[in-house]
Amino acid sequence: MDLSDLVITDGVLPNLKATSKKQALQVLAARAAELFELEERTVLDLLMERERLGTTGVGSGVGIPHAKVPGLVKPCGLFARIDEPVDFDAIDDQAVDLVFLLLAPEGAGADHLKALARVSRMFRNKTLCEKLRASREKTAIFALLSEPVDSHAA
Repeated sequence: MDLSDLVITDGVLPNLKATSKKQALQVLAARAAELFELEERTVLDLLMERERLGTTGVGSGVGIPHAKVPGLVKPCGLFARIDEPVDFDAIDDQAVDLVFLLLAPEGAGADHLKALARVSRMFRNKTLCEKLRASREKTAIFALLSEPVDSHAA
């Protein structure tokens, strides 16, 4: 599974303005609702519920909030580069500036886990993270996210 299977160009937010994790999740939930024809409040509630189980701030300035959402047909995602890193309660206490929101259908067990593993692997590539942080254009970021899995090998 490549990230291009999950994200579309309009799902890239290159300059997200947020001052907190909750605000970042609100912006992402609104964008996901718009792009994938979902109920914004439902998406936000599910994301916040997931965060209460444990942070999705995985370290090194990266957050991977995720939820299973009723009404989705297949896994989908959004990528955001936050202008000013925000406290995400990350496991390493570092503020987060790279966020990949992953949404999956309610019954998507293996597909959800495969997508989550794919996103997590991508963010372990320090060079790619540096390129994502340096990119300011939606199309450039989308191109980086769309590169084949092999090119992200770290």
